[in-house]
Amino acid sequence: VQLQASGGGLIQTGGSLRLSCTASGILTRPYTLGWYRQAPGKQRELVAEIFSSGESKYVDSVKGRFTVSRDDGRNTVFLQMNNLKPEDTGDYYCNARNEYRPSVTYWGRGTQVTVSS
Repeated sequence: VQLQASGGGLIQTGGSLRLSCTASGILTRPYTLGWYRQAPGKQRELVAEIFSSGESKYVDSVKGRFTVSRDDGRNTVFLQMNNLKPEDTGDYYCNARNEYRPSVTYWGRGTQVTVSS
């Protein structure tokens, strides 16, 4: 399984970006899809994830600004990011994780998001 993320870029404070990540290969259901980010000099953190049930979870700092969604027919997860702030800057990674066997997890290569002040 390979995950390919896209949609990052340079944006001004208050702007919006939409990240996409598509998995090629076979993902054994059920699986959770998520987005993590790593800011310079910091550890990678979970930003948002969406479970096979459709329930989603967010880190507090993005609640009300980011929305995670999924299209299982296309094995794709999206992250709509609105009202971006400089502290949202970082490399964003998508992740797919089997819900019954969490050790079965896949990572995409990062897509860079830079929010200028």
